[in-house]
Amino acid sequence: MSHHESTVETLSAPMFMLNVSSLDLTDEQFEQICRDNRELRIELTSKGDLIIMPPSGSRTGLRNSKINQRLANWAELDGTGVTFDSSTGFTLPDGSKRSPDASWIRREKWEGLTSKEQRGFTPIVPDFVIELWSPSDSWRLLEEKMRDYIRNGVRLGWLIDPDNKRVFIYRMDHSVELLEDPSSLSGDPVLPGFVFSLEEIW
Repeated sequence: MSHHESTVETLSAPMFMLNVSSLDLTDEQFEQICRDNRELRIELTSKGDLIIMPPSGSRTGLRNSKINQRLANWAELDGTGVTFDSSTGFTLPDGSKRSPDASWIRREKWEGLTSKEQRGFTPIVPDFVIELWSPSDSWRLLEEKMRDYIRNGVRLGWLIDPDNKRVFIYRMDHSVELLEDPSSLSGDPVLPGFVFSLEEIW
């Protein structure tokens, strides 16, 4: 284990995980748990583990807000897709229910859903996701989450580690790419023309 990973695991005590596979939670039961605990961010893995995360700290919230703002600004001008913030949950094909810090979906995919499907944890796979590491996160669980995204059909994913100025880029049919202290990130070809300046969150 690297020094970074050891530090992350030490700092991530507020996040915890419960195995609820024996309960075989229905969609309605899971969504009720989320409604009853609105101050928490709750996800369900394909293995039946309930991941419970506290609210993010102010610095992480500021960084995440900037990321979502830039992505939404680009999407509005581009017009080919829609964006979602960290409060949005998706039901992936493997049955897991995940909430990326930021995500983008092609407009025709989103508009192909019924109004009912667009509520709750929508059964759809984002085309692009961003996860932003914070001190309350487990690095190991974030890496697992990124691999799950790609296995379920996400085309491009960024795992951003702002404190160490590193970015891990996940793509379908590609090895994970590590960038050390990059000044910006390009979404091409999945998000043509989208460039995010990392200097805004370093």
